[in-house]
Amino acid sequence: MFTFFFVLPSCSHTLLSASTENIEALELLQRDTLGFVDARSRFREIFCAILDKRGTTLPDYMSCNESLRTVGKEILGQSSSQDSRAINLDVANNPFTIALVPGIAWQCVRNWLNNDNSGAKHLLKQGFDVQLFEVDGLSSSPNNAQQINNFVSKLRAEQSNKPIILIGYSKGAVDVLYAVSKYPQLQEKVVAVVSVAGAVGGSPLANNTDQSSLNLLTYIPMSACDSGDEKAIESLHTKTRKAWLANNPLPKNIHYYSVITYPEKKRISFGLKTPYGRLSKIDSRNDGQLIFYDQLIPNSQLLAFVNADHWAMSVPIARQSYLNRISFANKNKYPREALLEAIIRYVEEDLKEEKKPIISL
Repeated sequence: MFTFFFVLPSCSHTLLSASTENIEALELLQRDTLGFVDARSRFREIFCAILDKRGTTLPDYMSCNESLRTVGKEILGQSSSQDSRAINLDVANNPFTIALVPGIAWQCVRNWLNNDNSGAKHLLKQGFDVQLFEVDGLSSSPNNAQQINNFVSKLRAEQSNKPIILIGYSKGAVDVLYAVSKYPQLQEKVVAVVSVAGAVGGSPLANNTDQSSLNLLTYIPMSACDSGDEKAIESLHTKTRKAWLANNPLPKNIHYYSVITYPEKKRISFGLKTPYGRLSKIDSRNDGQLIFYDQLIPNSQLLAFVNADHWAMSVPIARQSYLNRISFANKNKYPREALLEAIIRYVEEDLKEEKKPIISL
């Protein structure tokens, strides 16, 4: 999501202090979700290998240890450092159709950001077929899910005949999950869904926020969005999201993956400090828009806790303007191209293996 307009509602969440140990974060995910596969160790190996090989040639280089946070104990097993499996970083033979679904208000801000689509361009350079499914910026998840289904139906034959990976950022992850649950034709084509800082469980910041505040983004310079069905905020209410998850089991033939933003406090950009502080009254383990536990797809593979705030995870705000870099997006640096490639490399490798058991307390 990309907005300054969220405010903190009153709520009944258990307060957790900023000093809560990281290991408790892992235990909380295990206790309060349907379980997950801890895939962080192998993912870390792949991500680090990419950074070692070409990270310094890409924008916003950070070391692997700076980029990923260690939370609790990363389960080793087949993903251990003793793993003899080679990490394949060769140019791909175009094995998938990869679709990126952006977050809330993307249409409103993309022209202003002058985004260079460097993540998609990097994947194309590595031999992957990448599409942008630009859904309505200010519409509901049911509306955008229908658009995702329409995008897939209009793919060229050489694209639709390949397995499809859907990657949703922020509200885009919600739109994707709704789409694969509703449309049987997507269940036949989609092999993997990845949530990247996804608003899977909604955000407390959305609960008492009025859609009219978000609609102001239609008036910013070079905005390319309209008000749509005016239900984007409603789709992010925590009650809405949790009720939907409880009543809509995800298709079991699709593999699910979660990348969670869990930044150190010093990694929060100035423009997100206010919502970060408001969310911290519930739980300090947030990225300025989402609490960490609301980003996990139930029964998914947990790939990483990423040391980036909500914007740095996906939107290169600071690259386009020195003023942005020294003001509201002053902590926007992150090697997101390398991370995106690592996600695809991990999914490609994982789809060749048997599904791992779910970890649950």
